[in-house]
Amino acid sequence: MPATAAAVNAPLPAPVSRSDDAGVVTLTLSRPAQRNSLSEAMMAALTAALGEVAADSSARAVVLAAEGPVYSAGHDLKEIQSHRSDADRGRAYFEDVLKRCATLMTAIVRLPQPVIAAVEGMATAAGCQLVASCDLAVAGDKARFCTPGVNIGLFCHTPMVALSRNLSRKHAMEMLLLGDWTEADDALRMGLVNRVVPAGDALATAQALARKIADKSQVPVKLGKAAFYAQVELGLDDAYAYASRVMAENMLARDADEGISAVLAKRAAVWEDR
Repeated sequence: MPATAAAVNAPLPAPVSRSDDAGVVTLTLSRPAQRNSLSEAMMAALTAALGEVAADSSARAVVLAAEGPVYSAGHDLKEIQSHRSDADRGRAYFEDVLKRCATLMTAIVRLPQPVIAAVEGMATAAGCQLVASCDLAVAGDKARFCTPGVNIGLFCHTPMVALSRNLSRKHAMEMLLLGDWTEADDALRMGLVNRVVPAGDALATAQALARKIADKSQVPVKLGKAAFYAQVELGLDDAYAYASRVMAENMLARDADEGISAVLAKRAAVWEDR
């Protein structure tokens, strides 16, 4: 039966959907037919959604999920190839789209709230980079990860940035040089994900972890996330000096006083997030 004009011209759903539950924000990549590729539209929508979360005082933790059998297939190769005929053979476009991707990945790292990837299915190339950029990751046991660029004449240079900051050097280089599939259990062993759960349970498990984080005072959570990424790039002495300054600041917070007092009094703490 032929499609009606209305059906043919129906707009696509938003690339990213959002749901909120008791301080846990779930952002879902919602283009399964496009394998949740990080197209220009997907990257723009996810970056905008993260910006809204950053400004939302009720948002305490984020889960990043995806619809369909592919978590994310990485960059939209059709978009990339469409610029091969540009006067500069696509150089300006390639630089721009990679800059947009870097902006997205750093937005996850710099988001005040922790971000937990809930991965079912495949996460490849920049999709694998997306998982590595999250603070935590939960994978269904059928999930698979790959940085296959080397197999198509294109080393995964930008996914390398996130992988090399999460995995040991040899594990990261193994993924990058071989371009083979990494199964969920091996991703756990390598440190790409925190937990492997039965297929279909990744979202619920990630949301449960997010609720645990959401129940804590947001003062140490936000200070701690920012400090973790700042100190990890420093030398040992500078890292200790920086961490000591941040921890002294944390000790002056009302919730630190409340938390210590609660321990000493053997009672439950009451957080005010200040």
